[in-house]
Amino acid sequence: MTKADGAFLTISELANELNLPQHILRYWESRFPELKPLQRSGNRRYYRPADVALARRIHHLLNVEGFTVKGARKALIDGDASPSLQAPSKNPLKSAAPNGSARNAADLLPELEHIRARLTQALSGSQ
Repeated sequence: MTKADGAFLTISELANELNLPQHILRYWESRFPELKPLQRSGNRRYYRPADVALARRIHHLLNVEGFTVKGARKALIDGDASPSLQAPSKNPLKSAAPNGSARNAADLLPELEHIRARLTQALSGSQ
C-alpha cells in the first residue's frame, strides 16, 4: 500500500525511497538548513512534501551529479540545480534552455548529433 501524494513520509519511508540509510538523511539535516522535517514526540521525523522534494534534489546533486555537500548547498542557494529537477514542461517536446527560454526538440537535434559525434570520436580514440 502506498501513501497518497502529499502525505507526510517517515524517515524510514524516505530513506527506502532514496535507497539511503536513515543516518544520511539526519546528516543532511545538519548540513542543509532548508531541510527541516516536522519532529513529533520522541524526535520522530515526518517529511512534508516540500521536504521530500528537497531531499530528492539533494540526493540527485550529491549521488547522481557528483556534487560535494558544499557544492550542493551552493547550487541550491544559487538555484543552479539541474533542469531535470525542476517541474516538467507542459509541452513534452520542449525543454528549458540555460537562459530559461523554451527550446523545441528539433532545435536540439543538431547539438545532440554534434555531442554524439564527439563522444564517438573520443571513444574510438581511447581504444
